[in-house]
Amino acid sequence: MNLYRFEVTIKEEPIHVIIVADSDEKAFELVDIELEKHYLKMPEVDDISLYEKKKIKNGAGFILSEFETIL
Repeated sequence: MNLYRFEVTIKEEPIHVIIVADSDEKAFELVDIELEKHYLKMPEVDDISLYEKKKIKNGAGFILSEFETIL
């Protein structure tokens, strides 16, 4: 299993989505599912970028900074 960090741009605003999945394809699918659950209706997504990927092991994690973005 892997821990994925995506940056999703919606209306020029970047948001971070963290996903646990066993493949890149499944991770991208889960991003859409999490967005739909969060917004209750699928928003118009400008861009989805895979930002970081790590193997899940004890101590794995990401730091999310409001100033850190790939845009």
